[in-house]
Amino acid sequence: MKMSDILSLFHQGSTTAKSHMKNLIEIAAADGQFHDMEYDLLKSIAKRNGISETKLKEIKSNPSGIKFEIPADPKVKFEQLYDLVHMMSIDTSVHDEELKLCNLFAIKFGYKREIVPELISTIRGNIQNKQSSAETMKRVQMMLV
Repeated sequence: MKMSDILSLFHQGSTTAKSHMKNLIEIAAADGQFHDMEYDLLKSIAKRNGISETKLKEIKSNPSGIKFEIPADPKVKFEQLYDLVHMMSIDTSVHDEELKLCNLFAIKFGYKREIVPELISTIRGNIQNKQSSAETMKRVQMMLV
């Protein structure tokens, strides 16, 4: 693999991570409030994705500057959906707008429209039971076929 290919993959990963942060911010703000626990989760996910708090604040203050990106890797795509559902559920009160956005993101990610409600419900249940995205992915694998 050429150095330009490696740099391209790195760039794609960073733009996908920025897009993910923007999506999470949209979910968190969908109910008209941005709670501390939502911001704490956002910072944790940003750190896991190599996004500094300074960059996160930039994304939050200028979300229109970030292009929507769909991860190419199915595992990353599922992890992002898991994070979005987690953000929607973190304050234990799921607002209709948050649920609509989660459904929309799942469909944009390529999940079949007819399984999306069950998929999101299963992810929520696993989050409530403190199961990781990897454990949850194993559980929903049959739905995704």
